[in-house]
Amino acid sequence: MDIKILGTGCKKCQTLETLTRNAVASLELDADIEKVTDPGEIASWGVMATPALVIDDKVVFAGRVPSEHDLTAILAGK
Repeated sequence: MDIKILGTGCKKCQTLETLTRNAVASLELDADIEKVTDPGEIASWGVMATPALVIDDKVVFAGRVPSEHDLTAILAGK
């Protein structure tokens, strides 16, 4: 699984990264997690509000931090 966390480094972006790493570990997923902070690259994904989560080249959500439960469900379903 290829996961990208899109965000410029704000508090919400940091929270999303932490939640994502925790969920991947708890689900014991084989995933590569990349943090994307370049505004141009973020915009190339069509994302106008951060943080955003991309899983296997698909933007799953943008502009919010999901609950830990929701994020775990999203990752478990992939």
